[in-house]
Amino acid sequence: MNKDKMPSHHGFKEKAAGIYPNETMKLLMERASCRNFSDRKIPDDVMNQILDAGIHAATGGNLQPYSIIKIQSETASRELGDMCGQKFIAKAPVNLLFCIDWHRLEKWARLEIAPFSARDSFRHFWISFQDTIICAQNICTAADSFGIGSVYIGTVMDIMIEVRDMFKLPKGVLPVVLLCLGYPKSELMVRRKLGREIVVHEEEYGEISDARLKDAYAEKYHHAKIEKNKERLERIREVCLKIHGNSFADECVADIENKGHISVAQRYFGLHYAADIMPEGNEDFLLIMKEFGFSWFEKYNPKGVQVTQNQGGNNEGTEDK
Repeated sequence: MNKDKMPSHHGFKEKAAGIYPNETMKLLMERASCRNFSDRKIPDDVMNQILDAGIHAATGGNLQPYSIIKIQSETASRELGDMCGQKFIAKAPVNLLFCIDWHRLEKWARLEIAPFSARDSFRHFWISFQDTIICAQNICTAADSFGIGSVYIGTVMDIMIEVRDMFKLPKGVLPVVLLCLGYPKSELMVRRKLGREIVVHEEEYGEISDARLKDAYAEKYHHAKIEKNKERLERIREVCLKIHGNSFADECVADIENKGHISVAQRYFGLHYAADIMPEGNEDFLLIMKEFGFSWFEKYNPKGVQVTQNQGGNNEGTEDK
């Protein structure tokens, strides 16, 4: 490998190996993302069973506040791949777009003459986001059980407006994540994870020692050392300077020079998920939420009630005539 070539930020691949008590545990422990699909199509009956597994996932109040757009058009998949900057999307025989969907539930409430404020409620948004992801993960696991590979594409968040227009999403329907499905073209390799001793806390949150934490991440990433070069050092310094100031930037660059390489954490937050770029556009995302018909981040004012000030200084509601 070219010494300046950047290794994958997903971590190093390794062949799955283990002894498990049952097939379900094997599926879960050996799950790996697939970005290289064969030309083999997914049979309709298999796809329907996979979708049914998602639809039967846990959901708050059994409301199922989500919809799934099934995409099999080569043209649409190619366009999605171009927009997301991930060409392999076009090669997946099926792409599933998971959306929070309060449009359908609002319509049901209207038909039944029931009050409805879900699009104005952060509580509803929080739970519906969870429900949508739980549905997607059920589908991912079901696909694995049929020998079908999958990979999540989170960058649809950067093209929400384009996705809305492309798939004719009405108000109250918000794209959350894309899942590519297809038979793997080659054997899938797993990525090493942090273990229970780091992730699981007994009864209450326990602080992990600095040395133990650094060792755990070093083991997870196979003690990776990212090659330093002038361009990478300049970019990391720029990010550090913007986020933490000159002193921290000097400290970070000095640390890299002393070690002779860039650490995985420095690569993640200084080069890949660059700390100066990731928070950008927060306000834009709120505007997009509003564009999609969600206003849970604003002060809630019921449409049917006008708040007036009475003589005693207390607020009282009056019917909107």
